[in-house]
Amino acid sequence: MSSFYDYSVTKRDGSQLPMGSFQGKVVLVVNTATGCGFTPQYKDLEDIYEEFHDKGLEILDIPCNQFAGQTPGTDEEVHEFCTLKYNTKFDQMKKSDVNGETALDLYKYLKSQKTFEGFGKGPKALLMNTMLKKIDPDYKNNAEIKWNFTKFLIDRSGNVVARFEPTASMESVREAVAKQI
Repeated sequence: MSSFYDYSVTKRDGSQLPMGSFQGKVVLVVNTATGCGFTPQYKDLEDIYEEFHDKGLEILDIPCNQFAGQTPGTDEEVHEFCTLKYNTKFDQMKKSDVNGETALDLYKYLKSQKTFEGFGKGPKALLMNTMLKKIDPDYKNNAEIKWNFTKFLIDRSGNVVARFEPTASMESVREAVAKQI
């Protein structure tokens, strides 16, 4: 059986970032987009990062263009957008797929550890449920990433302890991170 630390992702400069470099740290892995209704979550992510980074939090930002083409542009353009619009201090990785045959092995692992458990309640959840029924009638019964800004929380021992759909409140994400710190 593999662990979180067995994987790596490609950085914007093309070099590999091994997850093993995060041993002993809390990691929040997020598939992001620059043109999505959830893109303002970058502000919340940066706030969480600033609050907990010195205590051992890392955010692994993996831009993805698989959801309605909401991450156009080059890796550098994505990085520039994040730093200029949201003043992000955490880096963005190379744009990558999170579903399908070309999905990052890291994402295949994350989905095997924490499956989809629903969007919760509220207007955004209802909207996501309605939209996804059209895209994937069986969406409730598979672990695939449903949309941009799905988050996985990894504890200091490399265990995937939580999965947050994009509709989850960012305060609940912050609270879960705080418990791991």
